[in-house]
Amino acid sequence: MPLTIDENRSLWAARAAPRAALPALKEAMECDVVIVGGGFTGMSTAYHLAQRHPEKRIVLCEAKRVANGGSGRNGGLMLNWVNGVEPGDPGRAANIWRATKEGIDLVEGIIRDNGLDVRWRRDGTLSVHTRISGAEEAAREVAALRAEGLPLQFLDRSALPSRLRLEGTMGAVYDPTSGHLDGVSYLEALLPVLTRMGVQVFEGTPVTKIEEGTVCTVTTPGGSVKAAALVLATNAYTPQLGYFRDRLFPLFAHVISTERRSAGDWAQRGWSPQIAGFDDDLDRVAYGCMTQDGEVVFGGGHNSAYGYHFGGKTTWAGEADYASVHQRFLQYMPEAADVPVAHHWTGPVCLSWNRICAMGVRGAAKNVYYALGYSGHGVTLANLAGKVLADLYDHTDSRWKGLPFYQGEMAWIPPEPARWLGYHVVTRLTGKTPRKRGVKH
Repeated sequence: MPLTIDENRSLWAARAAPRAALPALKEAMECDVVIVGGGFTGMSTAYHLAQRHPEKRIVLCEAKRVANGGSGRNGGLMLNWVNGVEPGDPGRAANIWRATKEGIDLVEGIIRDNGLDVRWRRDGTLSVHTRISGAEEAAREVAALRAEGLPLQFLDRSALPSRLRLEGTMGAVYDPTSGHLDGVSYLEALLPVLTRMGVQVFEGTPVTKIEEGTVCTVTTPGGSVKAAALVLATNAYTPQLGYFRDRLFPLFAHVISTERRSAGDWAQRGWSPQIAGFDDDLDRVAYGCMTQDGEVVFGGGHNSAYGYHFGGKTTWAGEADYASVHQRFLQYMPEAADVPVAHHWTGPVCLSWNRICAMGVRGAAKNVYYALGYSGHGVTLANLAGKVLADLYDHTDSRWKGLPFYQGEMAWIPPEPARWLGYHVVTRLTGKTPRKRGVKH
């Protein structure tokens, strides 16, 4: 299906309440912290900093509108774990799981503490295994992790149909603490909270230049901001600002969502309303979630489900093969063949070479904070990043040391044209990646 700008609206954006855009920055100003990016990372960082430091002046500049990027164009799953890291030692694995669970806990806490009207659910997801060997290994890992106190459960093939009947699955790991989040409804609901906390948010304010120093200067088309601290909360868009160009790989994920159906209707088709979503173990990872309103969101599972533009461009200007995404969904759930697709969209996913994200501080003055490279787990990790960056800012970050994302060293990625050629040659010949098997941690 050809893709146009007007068509590229996610389910989350399509059902959002209309709102007039906030004014763009039109002056030169000074503040304590300037945040570039109005997605999960930027908004969560603003929230935690403003909560801790109500006396400080915090400015957030968003190039378009809040939640315009990956935070509003994702598949909706809030998952635990850090992509690219294999469990390894059960004790270390448990620490990673608890850290990412804290990211989901933070979202839930912000929603409840502020009484936000957000579409979300947290009643568990399944990590599905399509190979017997993988299922057997997962069962052993779950046993070891349960011994560490994690509430995971392994479901063998016979136990799956009562939860989620997916064709070709051999077993699954059930995580009761994960779920689904409508990123647009969440960030739109959080926006007035930030305003009340004193955060100044400017929309339609792209950053054109950054100058580092003891005081950082951020230049925009209509003004500038000088601040003692700078937060790069731009994920896939970060290389456009001159940072991490040889470390990040912007990739586009194509997603579909079905028409709304009742919980009973989906249960008859094999999806229990008690399961928020799933992801699988394939090289071209597939994933899906069910919203509270009864839509199923599905992405991945096919070469055509992902795309890359030469030079790492972050505006999709090609054709997206949503039919192949839909076909993969029906291979998993053939009983949904009569449920029409209501929405389809594409959004940028930011990969690192080893798929491990990085959160840290850099610069000669140690005042440039960043969190990026979430590699498909951004709904959880980008929201966790707000607390991590606030801890780094406050020099209370010792608790994060030893976790794979803390001051992470992202591996070098070849420049163009080798990057573009390598991606397309490998994917067309093998049908593999963007998934990369994890490293032991």
